[in-house]
Amino acid sequence: MALSLRDFDKYDDIVIQCHDNPDADALASGYALKWYLDKQGKKTRFVYGGRAPLSKSNLVLMKENLNIEAEYVTELDKPKLLITVDCQYGESNVTKFEADSIAVIDHHQVSGPLPQMSEVRSNYGSCATVMYELLLQEGIDINEDTDLATALYYGLMTDTGGFAEVSHPSDKDLRDFAKPRQTDIILFKNSNISREELVIAGDALKHAHYNEDKNYALVEAMPCDPNILGIISDMLLEVDSVNCCLVYSLLDFGIKISVRSCIKEVKASELAAYITNGFGGGGGHVVKAGGLLKKDLLVRAGIDYDSETLRSFLNERMNRYFDETEIIYAGEKEVDISEYDHYVKSEVMVGYVDAGRLAPEGTKIMIRTLEGDVDVEINDTFVIIIGVDGEIYPTGKDKFSASYRQSDEKYEYPGEYSPKVTNTSTGERISLLPFANSCIAIGGAGIYAKKLDHRVKVFTTWDPDKYYLGVEGDYLAVRADDLTDTYVIASNIFDKTYEKR
Repeated sequence: MALSLRDFDKYDDIVIQCHDNPDADALASGYALKWYLDKQGKKTRFVYGGRAPLSKSNLVLMKENLNIEAEYVTELDKPKLLITVDCQYGESNVTKFEADSIAVIDHHQVSGPLPQMSEVRSNYGSCATVMYELLLQEGIDINEDTDLATALYYGLMTDTGGFAEVSHPSDKDLRDFAKPRQTDIILFKNSNISREELVIAGDALKHAHYNEDKNYALVEAMPCDPNILGIISDMLLEVDSVNCCLVYSLLDFGIKISVRSCIKEVKASELAAYITNGFGGGGGHVVKAGGLLKKDLLVRAGIDYDSETLRSFLNERMNRYFDETEIIYAGEKEVDISEYDHYVKSEVMVGYVDAGRLAPEGTKIMIRTLEGDVDVEINDTFVIIIGVDGEIYPTGKDKFSASYRQSDEKYEYPGEYSPKVTNTSTGERISLLPFANSCIAIGGAGIYAKKLDHRVKVFTTWDPDKYYLGVEGDYLAVRADDLTDTYVIASNIFDKTYEKR
């Protein structure tokens, strides 16, 4: 990361500020930073502004149970350093206080010029995750303090709709490896809905729209906390004729959505990304996801921002999602390659890991990558390839020998997120990179491939329960020496690694 917590060593008078009307992620992030700075002997305060002190019951409980010293202020003596967390200095939802120096730690989209001391990770699901990474960078295990682990875990949980919108590997790491005090998490969760919000949920369910042909439900809820949308979604998914659902609420700044799925042919994260494409963003995991369509982008596109128009717009997107996607189950039959061209690998340097070096044979592992999680079982028949952009995929040793030759050159990882393997039984994490060696792709038998002009979901032979998505411009490929082994290659990867024979 560009910013290190050690950058604050030269300051003694430090104020940490989160946005007005703070949520759990803002409280967690500010608390974690104050926790670190206090341990360095700094003089610190954690403050927030706005119209009134926080009063939401779950946040009051969080503040009290975790001893979060967040002060509501309307005035502030000018500090030597002001650090904004979960927000950016000068934004409309941040009371402006003067300071000699400014720093920013955030996970939202950059809204304007940033000070030199800044760490903004817009692809992270929460600012709590940014703080988790900054603490890791200093060699700190958050689990050494249960209050700290609980705060960061709950901050991520609430900012991602109960983990429904978690997609970045670092968010998954915080979710999976933090050890919070579960009694507090349960207490906070069960103090999260008011009687008024319960009425909103009931009214939304009463007016649900069901598509019986495609087995989905579409529901509008009155403006409410995003967690309420998730509660409505979870209830809808229990209906026997509903395989997936989209619950949404029209807010002043855009449409907040919650997505659920209970069938393997629809990943909630991918459906959320499809619904929001071009108008915002969405993500999450296989079963639960969420996102936002921004009002200004919708209006700019000529879409009236009213309930009836937007219901039709979202319903049309849902229908298009199902109508325009082809589903392929690899391994079931040989592919007709009459419309495919023959390609061979370019001689490029990539990495590989002999899977047998990672854990004993028979160990079930999960490989975490930017593209998602892959579940496999360790044996001596496969290796893990690390591609030109850091993409990870397993392949059989026989296919590896036919397509690559080993190299003595030191392996240099090109990606953003260092890939890790998790032993699913013990939870132990092992980085792939210490075990990685270099290899050079060679032509071999090559592949047959064609450029996609539509969306395709491929359930591979390696992980038949999860699909890989191909979109227009990507390539649908099948191994020349195994015409049942079908998979998707992203266009940027394909152009770097294959040449037409």
